[in-house]
Order: sequence, then structure tokens, then C-alpha cells
Amino acid sequence: GLCLLVLRVFIGVHVFLVSCALPDSVVRRFIVRVMCSVLGLLVRQSDPRLRGAGSRVFIANHVTPFDHNVVNLLTSCNTPALSGAPGFICWSRGFMELGVSGSRAELVDSLKEYSAHQGNPPLLLFPEEAATNGRAGLLRFSSWPFSILDEVQPVALQVRRPLVAVSVADSSWITELLWTFFVPFTVYQVRWMPSVPRQADERVEDFALRVQELLAMELGVVSTRITAADRTEHMKRLRHTARLPFAPGGCPGCRTSAWALLLGYLCSQVPPSLPGGAPEDVGVVAMAQQVKEVLPHVPLDVIRTDLVQTNCVDTTIANLLEGRVPFFPESKEAGDLPAPSTSQAAAASGIQGSVAAPSSKPATKQFAKSPVERHMSLQERKRALYDYARR
Repeated sequence: GLCLLVLRVFIGVHVFLVSCALPDSVVRRFIVRVMCSVLGLLVRQSDPRLRGAGSRVFIANHVTPFDHNVVNLLTSCNTPALSGAPGFICWSRGFMELGVSGSRAELVDSLKEYSAHQGNPPLLLFPEEAATNGRAGLLRFSSWPFSILDEVQPVALQVRRPLVAVSVADSSWITELLWTFFVPFTVYQVRWMPSVPRQADERVEDFALRVQELLAMELGVVSTRITAADRTEHMKRLRHTARLPFAPGGCPGCRTSAWALLLGYLCSQVPPSLPGGAPEDVGVVAMAQQVKEVLPHVPLDVIRTDLVQTNCVDTTIANLLEGRVPFFPESKEAGDLPAPSTSQAAAASGIQGSVAAPSSKPATKQFAKSPVERHMSLQERKRALYDYARR
């Protein structure tokens, strides 16, 4: 692999110079495609007769940072630069600079003006706006690429390589390029699909969803509602968890069904076994203390038992608050209760049972003589705590 990497770095420089020197034509694409095969980039296509059937906008799923370069080896197309500073790096990677640094509406207007000129090559857009491994599902398509023209042509991309993963989350394009040079070969399969027109009175969002479903069926994956922003937030959580000294192998942040689906796609989470003195005990104990701070009325053994199953602090807290894990609250003297805090509010919301509306009468602060009055004083303090938790 290292020998291939060093050799292909020098060959890659020649490929770059040849692609810059020759004008855009069939001859240039053929020569560069042959030279890229030496670099280990093998490009195959299905149904080439559907390629360029009058459509001015290509819609493709995003797998690697070089998807636009691979499609450009088969047909002439341009991909606008949506992120990153314009300059030599942006131009050398094959992106088209529009000079638009404003809102997304300005970008759409610029692309509409670009597509209005028939002499310009078609546009190649990636509505996912973030790369995935391409094996589990598609991110939710953004609607702005479908507002440029009323007809788009989907392009299904599949990438495979031996030994090393095709796409690694949070890695740079330079890292992906070096791994491409390191492995023996990387095969790109490009499947051209028939053009999809926009129906009458169809919203842009519905049009984007329909094309996403068609691409997902062609690729044999799931069409999800997870956005690129969700993916970015997920990677932030993973980086934050990696810096914690008590973080186990599981992934936190399973708060919503979208997050749970994303974690199921990107992580292989296996509940740890807990033999005596196992290293996982330290992580479970640390997470149990976190849950105990939020829910002090929950017994510690109940928290640990659920953490062994979920391996996630947020999921355990949700299970306890929503009553999925039965437990008996630990007793605590009413006089020892401090002023309601955030953790106490969360604890109070986890206690099951119906509670009457809080009384407007303030709780007494003196020790009552009658047991009935003392019991009523306790109930008033509990109602005040419930009322604070609800607010």
C-alpha cells in the first residue's frame, strides 16, 4: 500500500496537469479516465443511453468527496462549490465557483441563470449535502436543487473497495485521497436513471421527496428523514463523548427516533457484559452517578441495571421518566428537601401517579402538632414541587 501510495502521488500530478491542459472533450475524458484507472479509480456505468437525455440537472447521492470528478469522467457537468473558501484548492478539485457568498436564494437564482444558457454543461448536485457510506440509507434531500428546473435526472452512485472503508465520517478529502491511492482499487458504479419531471401543482419539497424515494429504491437502501444538520450534530456528540474519560463504547444522544435511527446506521452498539472487575464497570458506575444526580429518588441498582441494557445515559433517563422501568422511589425526609432545582424538577416529573392541582395556600414552615396537619404540610410541599416541575 505504501509503495502504491508513493507511486500514485507522482502519477496523480501528471493526471492533474493533463486534465488542466486539455480542453473539455470526449478525448480528454477518455485519456483522464485511463490514467485514473492506473491510480486505482475504476469507473463503470449502467444504461449509458440515458445519459444526457436533454436534462440540465443531475441529482446524485453523495458517497465520497470525488463523486463529481467521477461523473465528470463520463459526461461533461459542473458542480457548484457550496462550502469552503474559493481559490486554487476549490478550482483544482473540480468545483465551479459562482462568486455567490450570500443566502441560498441567491445561489438558486445564480444557478437558474447558469442553466438558462444552453451552451453551459449540465449541473451535478448532491441534495444530501453530506457524504454517507451509501450502504444504509439516504439523508433527507434539500429542496433547493429541485427549484432550479422542473426536470431532473437521478444518478445512482455506488462505491466499493477492498480492505478499507469507502467513506469515513469526519475525515478530510485529503485523507480520502490518500486512502484511495493506498488500496489496490476503488470501483465506482454509476447508474443513469430516466429523467423525472415535476408534476403540475407539486411542491418543491414533495418533488425532492419523490426523487429521493426513487434513488433509494434503485440503490436498495432506506429513504430517511435525517438531515445533514443531524449528521453534523451527531458527529459533534461523538467527538465530545470521545473526550470524556468515562465514555464507553456506546454512543450517547439517543433522544429522538431520528437520532436512534442515525445511531443504528452509523454505530454498532453492543451492550457490554459486566463480569467481576471488568473494565466496563467503571464506565457504568460513572454513568450511573450522572443519572443519580438528575434523578436522586431512583435507586442506584435500578439505574445500573438499565444502563447495562441501554449503555446510554440519555436513554436510561428517558426510560425512568416515562415509566418504562419500574422502581420504588427512595424515601427522603420532607424537611431535608432544599429549594426546587433543575434536577429536583426532573426527579419530580418522573414520579408516576396522578397529582391534584397545586394549592394556592403556601406550605407551612412550622412543625405542626397534629399528625394530620403534618401530613397536609407534606402534601402541600410536594404539590409545590410538582407545580415548579411543570412550569
